Amino acid sequence: MRLKDLGEFELIKRFRKKIKTDTMVIRGSGDDCAVLRFNARYHQLFTCDMLVEGVDFYKSTDLYLVGRKALAVSVSDIAACAGVPRHAVVSLGLPKNMPVARVDRLAKGMFDLAAKFGVNIVGGDISAADKLVIDVSMLGEVEKNKLCLRSEAKPGDLIMVTGAFGGSIKGKHLKFTPRLKEARFLVDNFKINAMIDVSDGLLQDLGHVLEQSKAGGVLYESLIPLSKAAKNAEEALCSGEEFELLFTASREEAGRIIKNKKYRFKLIGEIMPESFGLRLIDYESRYSKLKLKGFRHF
Repeated sequence: MRLKDLGEFELIKRFRKKIKTDTMVIRGSGDDCAVLRFNARYHQLFTCDMLVEGVDFYKSTDLYLVGRKALAVSVSDIAACAGVPRHAVVSLGLPKNMPVARVDRLAKGMFDLAAKFGVNIVGGDISAADKLVIDVSMLGEVEKNKLCLRSEAKPGDLIMVTGAFGGSIKGKHLKFTPRLKEARFLVDNFKINAMIDVSDGLLQDLGHVLEQSKAGGVLYESLIPLSKAAKNAEEALCSGEEFELLFTASREEAGRIIKNKKYRFKLIGEIMPESFGLRLIDYESRYSKLKLKGFRHF
């Protein structure tokens, strides 16, 4: 069997079965961040992300935007757990013939994003490589009573998002702003049951919430917010790399969230019992079962 036959998520499951952790780990593999014991008030959050030339960006892409994105995707993971990013280490695989000016451009993108979100870049590693690879590991922290995971969505919860979907390849995947302020606003003012950042597609990432929460869900096609770059609702459901937050809250809390005047959150569906599966109500009010389509590395 080859990786392309097994698939990305089945490979992760194979690893997960063999991983052993001790009591310092509150939440390991299976969420946006690992959650570790820290002190009396806070949990520590730990995440990592890798960008590879030819997979996550083109060779011709402005390396300032690549550097920016390299840190931003990890900040988005921290936001999905409602935390605050603190420290990062960065490892670079660099082609030997790469002009130093391009490396400087990459670094500036990272440094500017780090400054914007108060992240300390405290070290890393450099190696020769056939093509550009950037790997970021990031630590954050979150108050124990504000931690959000994927696993606490409940039937009756409403499903909401922070922004629009579709067409991210036309620019948003490089220029997005992690929804850190929105996440902190939500947990500071409301009871959020589950949250995830949408990196691999709205359907696929909602599927992670449903799997972890042992729940089903229904989405309303007419409520899916489409970006100006989106072709249609189908693309918006599957395209990925928007790095918006998807979250669930009780109907009462969702009503309060919608009424807030600081941020515009969009209602897109409802959490259902697990036996319901995942379905879509289309523009004609017809139900259809949904497959968890989205980006997979293999």
